[in-house]
Amino acid sequence: MNTDPNPTLERLDQALTELQAGRLDTRQFVALARDQPELLARLPPRYAEVLNGLLDRLESSALFDAESCSFSQRDLTDSMRLWLQKATALLQA
Repeated sequence: MNTDPNPTLERLDQALTELQAGRLDTRQFVALARDQPELLARLPPRYAEVLNGLLDRLESSALFDAESCSFSQRDLTDSMRLWLQKATALLQA
């Protein structure tokens, strides 16, 4: 039984894990993350700003190989994981 009060965050967390493992395409992850208006409505506006910035950079990093991009995809996915943790904590408070 899923006791997570935030199933959208759980779904994003699972998708991020799949992205990091190479089982999900960056574009698919970004599309899923951008399609969360209900989640973003429950969070302070700054969360949407940060999320959109991360997703923009993640999309850009997918256009280049890891060496030619000005930011690391791993750093971006780590930052995305931190965003998910903070959003979860805020919504569970």
